[in-house]
Amino acid sequence: MASLADLTPPIALGALDGRYRSTVAPLVDHLSEPALNRARVHVEVEWLIHLTDHAVVPGVRRLTDAEKVSLRGIREAFGAAEIDELAETERVTQHDVKAVEYLVKARLRALAPDKADVGLTELVHFACTSEDINNLAYALMIQGAVREVWTPRADALVAEVETIARDLRDLPLLAHTHGQPATPTTMGKELAVLAWRLRRQLARIARADYLGKLNGATGTYGAHVAAVPEADWQHISRTFVEGLGLTWNPLTTQIESHDWQAELYADLARFNRVLHNLCTDVWSYISLGYFAQVRGQGTVGSSTMPHKVNPIRFENAEANLEVSNALLDVLAATLVQSRLQRDLTDSSMQRNIGVALGHSLLALDNVRRGLAGLDATPAAMAADLDANWEVLGEAVQSAMRALAARGVPGMDEPYERLKELTRGRRIGAADLAEFIRGLSLPGDVEARLLALTPASYVGLAPHLVDHLG
Repeated sequence: MASLADLTPPIALGALDGRYRSTVAPLVDHLSEPALNRARVHVEVEWLIHLTDHAVVPGVRRLTDAEKVSLRGIREAFGAAEIDELAETERVTQHDVKAVEYLVKARLRALAPDKADVGLTELVHFACTSEDINNLAYALMIQGAVREVWTPRADALVAEVETIARDLRDLPLLAHTHGQPATPTTMGKELAVLAWRLRRQLARIARADYLGKLNGATGTYGAHVAAVPEADWQHISRTFVEGLGLTWNPLTTQIESHDWQAELYADLARFNRVLHNLCTDVWSYISLGYFAQVRGQGTVGSSTMPHKVNPIRFENAEANLEVSNALLDVLAATLVQSRLQRDLTDSSMQRNIGVALGHSLLALDNVRRGLAGLDATPAAMAADLDANWEVLGEAVQSAMRALAARGVPGMDEPYERLKELTRGRRIGAADLAEFIRGLSLPGDVEARLLALTPASYVGLAPHLVDHLG
């Protein structure tokens, strides 16, 4: 039997780089291994420019504007040639960050051999430990992935849920608590609840801090002070980190503590869990017949049952949300731990961030496609409402309670009397009307309750949708 592992081009081991590649491809620009090396190049170049622009090391010339443009161009042009070069260098160095350092040095020497002397090239990676470069690179990568790829898609999904909620704000729906008929609501209000929850999580994610540090092998600036004692290294570090668009962390060990990552992943996972809730609710509404799935006649719902249209988009989304959350949870739990001043568990762990976001991104795509294939079926909702007049028992006993509190006679034990009428059996409109007429209610209250139907007993539900703005 032929080995599939030997085929070219290589076959993807995971679904994200295989079946679902087109959906998650934008994350490759942010969270792949080449993206990490490109971000490392960016940090190394900007650190060199920062040092020379501020004359941190006495006697070292500033880079010319043309040299800065050329060095920054390494990142802009980063592609297959640089990936191959770094791989070749790393086979010798057995160290990924050192390979990046050597690449930047080589490009600096090539700019102007007569001026790019050894002294200047040795400022590349000056006083840095690998983690000084890595923590900043990862912060920039994650920031870009969340802000430029994940958030726009999540925001678009939530906007679509909000639109559906507004469209269905007045459509009566029999609620189900504990799986049993309960006080009616509207489909719009129920979807608005989910949209509100999702939007709140997006707001938390938008406020996330992306921290970074540059302070040496154990966070003490030891090498910095030994080399240039007169420099204000904390100020230099802070202005550099903030200049990259990150938040400066003044107190770390060798590693940036990753607490901000744990906070972000917890918020992303919470968004995923609310979205999972939306999937299961919509799946249930489809099962109850409240939504019909609109599919092209050429698609197949079941390989054996021609009538079926399966809610696969929501089921696929559930699975991918669960995979995403498993990874986000372990990332959040593991990254905040480090033995003494450094261990390398975070190095392997962080390489899975792209997979975690990829499965969430795939779920977003599935939910959007699933929602686009739904049509509300008011007739099915109306039929369930009309078959459950007993849900109005709550309204009647509440009106009786209010009257009893005002001293109106004959309103005693309203809950118990409605329980006797409704519990364990179905009643119809005529049964309830007969009960109401026998209560000797004030005329206006009796008229109000007699006019009530399960479909009209929705309280303020339509107006609550307006909280979506």
